[in-house]
Amino acid sequence: MEKFTTHTGIGVPLRQSNVDTDQIIPAVYLKRITRTGFEDALFAAWRKDASFILNQEPFNAGSVLVAGPDFGTGSSREHAVWALKDYGFKAVLSSRFADIFRGNSGKQGLLAAELAQDDIELIWKVLENAPGTEVKVDLVSKTVECGNVVAPFEIDDYTRWRLLEGLDDIGLTLQHEEDITAYEATRPSFKPKTLPARIQ
Repeated sequence: MEKFTTHTGIGVPLRQSNVDTDQIIPAVYLKRITRTGFEDALFAAWRKDASFILNQEPFNAGSVLVAGPDFGTGSSREHAVWALKDYGFKAVLSSRFADIFRGNSGKQGLLAAELAQDDIELIWKVLENAPGTEVKVDLVSKTVECGNVVAPFEIDDYTRWRLLEGLDDIGLTLQHEEDITAYEATRPSFKPKTLPARIQ
C-alpha cells in the first residue's frame, strides 16, 4: 500500500448527507471478480444526471471528496472504497462516517478524515465560489487547507500510523516474516506450510 503523508488535489463539494454504499457503487457492479477497474461504477446512478458534480469540469478531475455527514452507511462494501480510489480520490472529508466504511478505507489507503460540519460547510463555499480550488490534506499535522480555511481533522492513531507507514494487512503480516519462517521450521514436515511471499 502506498504511504500517505500529504495530498493536494481539486476538491469536490458533494452536498449530500447519508450517502450509502449502494449510492457509491450500485450492487450490480459487485459481480466483477477483479479488485480494480471500478472507476466507471462510482456514483453510477447519479452520474446519469448531467448536473451531477462529477459531470462538471473541473470537479471531474477531483481527488478530494468533501461530503456531507454519514458518508458510507449501509452494507459493508469494500468495492465502495475501490471505486473511489480507482476514480482518483485520495481522501474523503466528512463530519461523520459509517464505521465499516472508515475501517475499509484505512485498510486500503483511502484517508477518511473527520472534520467539524461547520468546517465542511466553509470548504464547500470555497470550492463552489472558486471551482478548481485545491485542497491540501496533511496527515502528519492532521489539518486540511482550502483557500483561507485551515481546519483540523480527526482520525484514530492506529489508522493514521498504518496510512503513514503504507501498511495494509498483508504488509503488517510481512513485518513478521522472519518469525513466521522460524515457526514454520519447527513444525513437523507432514503439516501444511506457509508458502514463501511472492513479491511482484
